[in-house]
Amino acid sequence: MSVSEDDVRRRIANLLEAGLATQLEPFPATEKEFAEITAELRAHDANDVVAKLTIGGFINHPYGPENWRCKECIYYLPVRKWCDLPELAVPVEPDWYCRLWRM
Repeated sequence: MSVSEDDVRRRIANLLEAGLATQLEPFPATEKEFAEITAELRAHDANDVVAKLTIGGFINHPYGPENWRCKECIYYLPVRKWCDLPELAVPVEPDWYCRLWRM
């Protein structure tokens, strides 16, 4: 039985709502720091959603003084509601945020 993207998105929403502790900081200010985070993600099983959420620094609401959210990130696919960063590749909601956010 395969799990749908909607099922995974609901699981993620439940984990975030339950207070899953994620690494929201530090935000990668340089490409080197960004690459270090993506390398850490690649070191985990591609199906380990909790590791992706934790390392990626996901939260279920906009972040920062500019209210960054997935919806404005270059990796966000709006029709699919999907993060297309290969190291993350998870279904997301438009108002969520992760520290790998890029404009």
